[in-house]
Amino acid sequence: MGTPARRVPALVALMVVIAAGLATHRLLPSSAATDIAGDALYAVAAYAGLVVLLPRLRSAAVAAIATGWCLAVELFQATGIPLVLAERFAPIALVLGTGFDARDLLVYVAAVAAVWAIDGAVRRRTLLPTTAPTDRPGESTVG
Repeated sequence: MGTPARRVPALVALMVVIAAGLATHRLLPSSAATDIAGDALYAVAAYAGLVVLLPRLRSAAVAAIATGWCLAVELFQATGIPLVLAERFAPIALVLGTGFDARDLLVYVAAVAAVWAIDGAVRRRTLLPTTAPTDRPGESTVG
């Protein structure tokens, strides 16, 4: 899949995921379920954002970088620095979070694995031919 063909769907997905993440954060009551949903959406946004920025990068590399980013951000939260930064500029909490939670590490890995699998399935499907050659001229098999 070429650059525009991969970048445009990733950008649309990124916008949808960000909207869903903001809705989850602002509209739903805080709970373990909304925390997990927010973490999963964050990981998917990291993956989609990388595809937007680097559409020619192999999916495995995108998954590795997205996972590394998410894990690094979560571990950075253990320092307390993101909390201090969020107290000074609240929107930074949407990017860096505020408090370390070991469960989030697992959610990030699972979410990136899921979006990587979905990306691979979509890419395979869009690369498959819609017709297969036949032995008789003028006849085709729709796949």
